[in-house]
Amino acid sequence: MAGVGHAGSVKQRLVVIVAFPGLQSLDAVGPYEVFAGAGQAALSVGRRGGYDVMLASSDGRPVRAESGVGLCTVPLPDPDDRIDTLVLPGGEQALAARRDEALLSWVRTVAPRCRRVATVCTGAFLAAEAGLLDGRRVTTHWARAAQLAAEFPSLDVDPDPIYIRDGKFWTSAGVTAGIDLALALVQEDLGVEVAQTVARWLVMFLHRPGGQTQFASPVWVPRAERSTVRAVQGLVEAAPGGDHRLPTLAAAAAMSLRHFTRVFTAEVGETPGRFVERVRLEAARRDLETTNDTLDVIATRCGLGTAETLRRVFQRRLGVAPDSYRRRFRVVVEERTSA
Repeated sequence: MAGVGHAGSVKQRLVVIVAFPGLQSLDAVGPYEVFAGAGQAALSVGRRGGYDVMLASSDGRPVRAESGVGLCTVPLPDPDDRIDTLVLPGGEQALAARRDEALLSWVRTVAPRCRRVATVCTGAFLAAEAGLLDGRRVTTHWARAAQLAAEFPSLDVDPDPIYIRDGKFWTSAGVTAGIDLALALVQEDLGVEVAQTVARWLVMFLHRPGGQTQFASPVWVPRAERSTVRAVQGLVEAAPGGDHRLPTLAAAAAMSLRHFTRVFTAEVGETPGRFVERVRLEAARRDLETTNDTLDVIATRCGLGTAETLRRVFQRRLGVAPDSYRRRFRVVVEERTSA
């Protein structure tokens, strides 16, 4: 039986990760590896504490993930067992799993007794279907956020953060964000040093804070149907620092300002100005990651003008300062000196 108590004073806490056919394997395996490694990591830094981790399904039989990989499971524990942390992973079939009344009944029964409930990706749909997230601020994979908000209007869905905590309920974005979430839970229980040790063992580049935007998600912008608008997108992406004022873009598309703005927004999903800023931000991010150039140089090259403008765009779009972003993501760049 797992015990519960204050961080650092508990030997083992029971973590149950729920499995179902068609889950995203990394949603479950990522957190599993974090929790499984925490005990040894704690010992390595002179701390006590750890977790009993189980990957459990309704019948205890192996489940096949959406990728085709098979995962061994054990039966869901008795609802009277003292479960410390319940983790609900996602995957394409999470939307079908929420129709499994036996599974939902088990989740509804055990969740109030758990110290924490966490969801990864579309696991938020399972928790929402079970009525656990009503009135709470939550996140999920950015591609499913609108659907979650539409199907469960009582939820305050924020598609941007890596993970969100609202009371004892933690929700996270897609796939690798589940690892970030699990590290945050380990940090809460066993301290920063233990969580950082686990991250190093997993050879993770960094432990991303929950409030950070979903940086790992590529900025996939829809391509316009009209070739003239697609051509404008290509012009902006090829030269982020170029002259991309609205009259210039409209002229390139051979349209009036009003017509171009209306067509571009309808086909791309954001205004031309927002699109240009997004492309310039991406260019600035790449430069921060791969060069030693100053913020002023990067801002000028990427079309953002000044370092102050660059800072404002980063804070508004990503919720982090460019200097902080560089420290987290910078690839070491060799300084070349003349012989």
